Amino acid sequence: MADEIRVLITDDSALMRNLIGRMVEATPGLVVADKAMNGRFALQKIPRVEPDVIVLDLEMPEMNGIEFLKERKKMGISIPVVILSSVAARGAEITMEALALGASDFIQKPSGSVSEDLHVVKDTLTGMLIGYGGAYRRSRGKKVLSPGEYPKKTESAPSSIESILNPKPVSSPAKAPAPLRKPGKTEIIAIGISTGGPDALRVVFSKLDADLKVPIVVVQHMPPGFTNEFAKSLDRICPLEVKEAEEGDLIKPGRVLIAQGNKHLEVERKSLASIAHLSDAPLVSGHRPSADVLFESVAKSYQNHALGVIMTGMGRDGAENLGKIYQEGGMTLGQDEHSAVVYGMPRVAYELGHVMEQVTLENMARRICDVAKAAR
Repeated sequence: MADEIRVLITDDSALMRNLIGRMVEATPGLVVADKAMNGRFALQKIPRVEPDVIVLDLEMPEMNGIEFLKERKKMGISIPVVILSSVAARGAEITMEALALGASDFIQKPSGSVSEDLHVVKDTLTGMLIGYGGAYRRSRGKKVLSPGEYPKKTESAPSSIESILNPKPVSSPAKAPAPLRKPGKTEIIAIGISTGGPDALRVVFSKLDADLKVPIVVVQHMPPGFTNEFAKSLDRICPLEVKEAEEGDLIKPGRVLIAQGNKHLEVERKSLASIAHLSDAPLVSGHRPSADVLFESVAKSYQNHALGVIMTGMGRDGAENLGKIYQEGGMTLGQDEHSAVVYGMPRVAYELGHVMEQVTLENMARRICDVAKAAR
């Protein structure tokens, strides 16, 4: 029990603290460290209960989430924070401010500040808590339980979280088929990323070379209404232009396009220019936008002139169709297990033989730039 990930729940609603607490306690590998009704109480409890991860509401009396994050930063507290908040009029903007202040990730409450249907985001929330809390424990030299070591919580303890965090490959070839052609000069970079993505993309985009002349298209799993503010927040720290993708946007050098929440992003290469297309087509690999959809369209349009990158995330979205970029002769990179908050998507891609090189988060920007600039 001592090796379980300890969660501090901070929300002004007693009902929400209760609901979140029950989810945490029912999830193998997690335990409630304590609960707090606002940021001030949370700060007081941290030294005593020693949490590994904090669930934080943004709208609370006395000390709200933003004020808590500012104080946490001043005090040098590095415990990861997952925002679980309702969306008000300025919800997206405030959420991006929270990420800029050091929050690791966020989840939208399904139906406002007191959401009795919170169970619909259970797997996403508990997956984030295991991912971020586990990474924090490892960084401090503490043991993290593997799924096989999880203590049994109840007779019917849910096992879905294990299959989400550690999905089985779609198929298991001895090795991937040989590429159809040799890699050519990189003309587009496609990135698929999910849980852990907001933090990871901030690290990567802040380190990209200002003279990188290759367009970048990104699928980050995120609810609708947030991707525009997310793109703006990345634009402030990235030397390249970053914007939310719109229908018909030009795919041009020095520009990064982020897929809209709830819209698939595809690329079309024409004789004079390449453009972005948005689609309401059905979910693929459980997602819209889907990295599988993006990778497939990039492979079709750019063949061996593409670089595909798959990074931290639950599940397997993108793992299968990263292989299409590889098979067309494009280059592929995957984030390594040590630096991924959740080694799900990149692990499946690697086990399928679709990843040519595994890269740490710290080195990802450098490798992307080096591969994209290489003359071939």
